[in-house]
Amino acid sequence: MEQRFILREGNSSLLLFFAGWGSDECLFTRPAAEGYDYLLCFDYRNPDFNYSQLEGYQSIRLLGWSMGVWAASQTFSGKDLPWEMKLAVNGTLTPIHDTTGIPEAVFNGTLDTFSPATLAKFRRRMCGGTEEVKHFLDRQPRRSVEELHEELKTLRQEVLRLPVPAFQWDKAIIGTEDRIFPSQNQLEAWQGTPVLSMNIAHYADLFFTECLKGKEQLWTKD
Repeated sequence: MEQRFILREGNSSLLLFFAGWGSDECLFTRPAAEGYDYLLCFDYRNPDFNYSQLEGYQSIRLLGWSMGVWAASQTFSGKDLPWEMKLAVNGTLTPIHDTTGIPEAVFNGTLDTFSPATLAKFRRRMCGGTEEVKHFLDRQPRRSVEELHEELKTLRQEVLRLPVPAFQWDKAIIGTEDRIFPSQNQLEAWQGTPVLSMNIAHYADLFFTECLKGKEQLWTKD
């Protein structure tokens, strides 16, 4: 996977963000919480992770979004790291699943008919409204349709091949307007984990700006 420091100033704390499918640094280059370095992970065609980039940090905030929730869970299952908090947003440990993820027929339909038009339709559904689409397009990832198709194929293959990761998140944020991971499926998936329901779509620009800056409401364990 790609691992890119958005901010690296020698802080003792790290914000580690596993973004969703199709992301890159264009979408998530934003200010981080004061006192934190910021490492962004994306592009899950290759699962290899360079753990040496985490060395020296005394405290790590983990943020996972969408497919990044699953990718982070696989990456850190069984790893002993100095977690401050682990926050999952609009994703689950079983991302291709009829009752606890994206319904399998929906996922397969997107993959099997993938094209520029399919991608544009997906992004409209992901954003939920015209204004949010504009915000997304202002930060649109600079990745080719072919590359995104390859990443999506790899994700389907690996999600179905690997066992459900044994990884515990501290809190899950569920967007009640999410049209990618249905909110009811997320609620089913996160039984036993503290949940915060918010009136947001799958991608919400202002939400991510506030989350990356460390909004207290989001980064409290409850």
